[in-house]
Amino acid sequence: MLENKIQVAPSILSADLGHLADELRFIDGAGYVHFDAMDGHFVPNLTFGPGVLAAVKSATQTPVDAHLMISNPDQMVPEYLAAGADVVTFHYEATSHANRLANLIREKGAKAGVAINPGTPVSVLDAIVEDVDLVLVMTVNPGFGGQKFIPGSLRKIRQVKAMCAERHVAPIIEVDGGISPTNAADVCAAGATLLVAGSAVFGKANRANAIRKITEAGESGLVRRA
Repeated sequence: MLENKIQVAPSILSADLGHLADELRFIDGAGYVHFDAMDGHFVPNLTFGPGVLAAVKSATQTPVDAHLMISNPDQMVPEYLAAGADVVTFHYEATSHANRLANLIREKGAKAGVAINPGTPVSVLDAIVEDVDLVLVMTVNPGFGGQKFIPGSLRKIRQVKAMCAERHVAPIIEVDGGISPTNAADVCAAGATLLVAGSAVFGKANRANAIRKITEAGESGLVRRA
């Protein structure tokens, strides 16, 4: 899945929410729209619910990647699926039933993703990596946009890539937090192919050009990996 293709998922957390439909048009052609759902409990911020996701789906043809930073994903995943999420990513730290949740997402026709925080070891993925379509490595502590990339995340990305190779599975490896053209090559050389970018896209006047620069930097990392 996307093994040799770099894609960018602009995070609408950094968009101008007063003109969200326009912002979605500006990023038309991105790999995904990254939709950060936060509950003010699992992370110290409160953002979007299923109703907003449904509105996003009605305003764009770009697939929506719903990243659930919530403490009750087992209860809420069906709501985000019903709203039209194309990918639903839950945090390993927030559920005791990761395999069951991943299977539910897949049964409903969406891609299942599992995310791990910076302080969570890659080893927790041992029992689920074969059951998901996407692994999201958080490269900042989740909750707010505009944070700096944690350098040690590169080691974790490489560890995820090695685990997947050992198991002969190829989920999308996604990274989220502090991604920009300056570090996209490094994270893609480490094994990532889907890059979440918030302020690095929506903080620029030309969103399409910002996506292109991140993509090109990531592709240079693929060359290094080869």
